Formats: sequence, C-alpha cells, structure tokens
Amino acid sequence: MTSPTLLAASTLSDAGLKLFNSFGTVATFLAIVLVVFWAAGRAAGWFYRPVAILVFLGPAIALLLLGLVFPAILTFYLSLKNSESNQFIGADNYTWAFTNSNIQSILITTLLWLLIAPVVTTLLGLALALLVDKLRLQAVYKSFIFMPMAVSFVGASFIWRFVYEARDPSAPQVGLLSQIAIWLGVKNPPNWILTQPLNTFLLMVIMIWVQTGFAMVILSAALKAVPEDVIEAARMDGARGGRLLFYVTIPMIRNTLIVVLTTIMITTLKVFDIVRTMTGGNFGTQVLANEMFNQKFVYYNNGRGSALAVILFVAVLPLMIYNVVQLRKEREVR
Repeated sequence: MTSPTLLAASTLSDAGLKLFNSFGTVATFLAIVLVVFWAAGRAAGWFYRPVAILVFLGPAIALLLLGLVFPAILTFYLSLKNSESNQFIGADNYTWAFTNSNIQSILITTLLWLLIAPVVTTLLGLALALLVDKLRLQAVYKSFIFMPMAVSFVGASFIWRFVYEARDPSAPQVGLLSQIAIWLGVKNPPNWILTQPLNTFLLMVIMIWVQTGFAMVILSAALKAVPEDVIEAARMDGARGGRLLFYVTIPMIRNTLIVVLTTIMITTLKVFDIVRTMTGGNFGTQVLANEMFNQKFVYYNNGRGSALAVILFVAVLPLMIYNVVQLRKEREVR
C-alpha cells in the first residue's frame, strides 16, 4: 500500500517534471525566434527582402497550412471513405447525412439555433446598449452584463443546470425556474430539460446569456461613433423616439449590426459545449456539431463524422466570408 508521503512525493515530482518541460518548450521557442531574427538582421542586399518576407510570413503561413488547410483537405478525403477509412465510397456519407431522418431532425434543430439565438442576442444587445448608455456609471452596468463572456460554455451550462433543476413539488426546490413556476401557481412544474421542444429553447437561453454582453459592448461602441450632428439634424427635422432609432441610428450602425449578427451566427452554428454538457444531445436537443463528435469519437465512424464536419465547415464558410467583407466595408467608411 502506497503511503501518503510517497504519494505526495510522486505528485510533486510529476508536477516538477511538467513545469520543467513547459519552461523547456518556451525556452526552445524563444531560442528559435531569436535565431530567426538574428539571421534576418544579418541579411543584407538582395537577400534582405526574401528573408524578411520569410521571417514575418513564413510562420503564419506554416500555421495556417498545418492548422487549417491540411486538416480540411484530409477531412474531405476521409468523408469519401467508409467508417474504417479503408474503402472509397464516394458521396455515400453525404447522401446518408441528407436522407437519414435522424440527421434531418438534427439539421432542423441546428437551423432553429441559427435563426433564433443570434437574432435574439443581437436585438437584446442593442436594447441594452441603448438603455445602459443613458445611465450614470454605465461602465459598471456594462461590466456586469459582459461578465458571462468570461465564463466558458461548459461553465455556463453547469450554472444553468441549477436553474433548470426539476424536483418533486413537495420537496425543497433547487432549480430557480421550478421555484418561480411554483410561486406563479404551477402545481407541478415540468422537468424542463426533458420536455421537448421546450428544452431546445432553454438551451438557447444559455447561448444568449453568454453572448449578449459581447453584442452590447460592440453595438454600444458603434452607437457612440454615430456623429452627434447627424442626430441633432434629425431631431430638428422632427425625428423622435422610434423614428430616430429606426430611420437614423440603426442605418448608421447597420454594418456593425451585421458583423455582430454573423459573428454570433458562426458561434451558434458550431455550438457543442452547451448541448454536450446539458443533455448530451438527448431528448431532441441534438445539433450538428455534437452529432459530428458522436459519429467520430463515440461510434468511431470516420467517414460519417468527417462528412458532418465538412457540412459544418461549408455552412460556416459563407458567414465568415460575408463577415470579412462587411468588416472591410466598415474600415473603408472610417
């Protein structure tokens, strides 16, 4: 039997070894960087420009190839093979993805996430930005609203599990939502996470709670950038309240609204942590990213998992391109 002293010594030794390896890795990286910059500084004449390009663009291009391009090509290649990746089957995995009733249901659920969560988050962020900007000590309120962004999706899911906790009405309630329902006169609150399709919308609330602070901060900055003389001119022309908001303010921040909306759409389309933590994709809450994980790492079907990954990538790509275009337009305006 291992004594506590030996166990503590072994743990301390392992921790020391890991710390030493971490420092060694950082030191090696810094040494390589110093050597590269020393070589770039020594280059002169005809060699200077090619060496400078290699030093500054080389690492970025290498990381892009290793982290994105090669994995994307390999994933597409694996999606054309069977589950063991030892036989070429063409587009069969994609046919399965779009004709299987279970996957169709998952795609519909993912589409619901994509249509509801980003729109509600953006509108709520805009409303909060408009309200908070009129208050004193607005930085304090913004900090509290933005605070959920510091919490990971997994951490946020654990927090909301307590909110959605369901118990017998006769027992003391842990779940805040069930207790509120009882206070409002509901004699037997449902098991929120098991109730379909309500559970899907309750999971969306977690995404909205986390991302609203991001939307509020970005849109608040955009609102402050609206020229005051434009607002004053609109007021002199009789624009007040809703007319001022919908015909002057919102058109002035349109590009920022679109960037915020598309950014949250990209995050929502890749949602995995919330569903994985809260329900594991059960009870009708499964989404595309979590099903991709299941096919690849639970069922060990490389072909189907890769096909779902490609579908997810193709769905995200137009949003990313559109986002980049809008950002460039906004910079040109500025």
